[in-house]
Amino acid sequence: MGTEIIFLIIYFLIIVILGLYSFFRIKNSNDFYTAGKSNGVLSVSGSMLATILGGSAILGTVNLASSKGWASAWWIICGIVGLAVLLPLAKKVRKFGRYTLPQLIGDFYGKEAEVISSIMIPVAWVGVVAAQIIGASKILVSFLSIEYTTGVIIVGFIFIAYTILGGQMSIIKTDLIQIFLILSGVFITFLFAGSSADFQTSSLTDLGFPFNEKFGIFDLVVLLLTFSTTYFVGPDIYSRLFCAKDEKTAQRSVLVTIIVLIPFAVFLPYLGVFAKANFSGEMQNSAALINVAFNVLPEWALGLMAAALLSAVMSSADTTLLTASAIFSELFTDMEKSRSILMTRVMILILGVLSILFSLYVTSIIGSLLIALTIFSGAFIIPTAAGLLNFRTSKLRIVTAILAGGIIALTGKLISMKAGIASHVTIGNVIIIAAFVINALVLFFPKRKQV
Repeated sequence: MGTEIIFLIIYFLIIVILGLYSFFRIKNSNDFYTAGKSNGVLSVSGSMLATILGGSAILGTVNLASSKGWASAWWIICGIVGLAVLLPLAKKVRKFGRYTLPQLIGDFYGKEAEVISSIMIPVAWVGVVAAQIIGASKILVSFLSIEYTTGVIIVGFIFIAYTILGGQMSIIKTDLIQIFLILSGVFITFLFAGSSADFQTSSLTDLGFPFNEKFGIFDLVVLLLTFSTTYFVGPDIYSRLFCAKDEKTAQRSVLVTIIVLIPFAVFLPYLGVFAKANFSGEMQNSAALINVAFNVLPEWALGLMAAALLSAVMSSADTTLLTASAIFSELFTDMEKSRSILMTRVMILILGVLSILFSLYVTSIIGSLLIALTIFSGAFIIPTAAGLLNFRTSKLRIVTAILAGGIIALTGKLISMKAGIASHVTIGNVIIIAAFVINALVLFFPKRKQV
């Protein structure tokens, strides 16, 4: 039995034990949804980092670097920018937040806005959960030599079972273990790749930063609108802040997260362009980072990297799945009541199965994630940011803005994903930008109504 298999077995045993332990400690809704609102900077920032550095950031950014070069660093940089904007408002988010983002939107704009948010966000978040399932499946395909479909089904139901067990209480605990594995695994792989004398490095300057023929300023504008903004206004990020013991802890946790993320804007693109330079012929059926790991790491480190990669996808999948399920449960039950936990567990099963089906249809990590985030950002970024800044408007305007922004942004993303047609990418990006403009126009002009 290989070292990587042993690491994976030990990892899964620890995760299951912590999940079962948390299951028996849950006493009420506060425990299940916000881990008792009693967590310090280490726990909150660790959980936030584990959520951010999931399958999309680790596997997705390295794969992106193999095609877009050093400009893929913008994927992490845009996340840092979003968190920097959130930093001065983190105290306010913690102060007014209860369990979910739609509750916060409802406080700003009324019940109608909360209901429409509780429908649209879980639908979009199926794509986010699917991105993690896709990443985990590709890991199992590489390390266990199984079919992609089999990997999707296995990891999908592992995610569902684990999230059902312990809710937020188990997620907060396991995220600390997972972020240690993630940081260690990526850093060790970066060191071995950078110090290896047996591989080509001459082409590592191709497709440079900040822009190149595969990534231009227009692409950056769209990425800032559809991705960076989800760090400033995002249900997963907010769910971490709701778990903090106080407002100061929430703000400090955001700052720690920003600091730790900065070097990853170098590590991950480097590993991607390194993979492109040396293993471009091997990247047809697995992730670029896995190819690097197999070729440069010794056996002991390969086991650590296997656990780190699964930690990356697990830490994001459980958070996103719980977030989406809790939001959807709001439509049917009062989350202050203990019986809401049962409803949320049912929703975890339903949304988890839908995510598995989505993963079988869309096999690109970045593609799945961007579809979801485009819907969310087009619909909710401007209204939520305006609400945090004390803006209020009529119920009709807020619902119209949310629906119009989300639908138009999704239309643009689907058009831009037409493979091999450059004009479709341009048209799609223009439509995505228009979604934000229309959202703002509906909210703010010609005259807002104070309520």
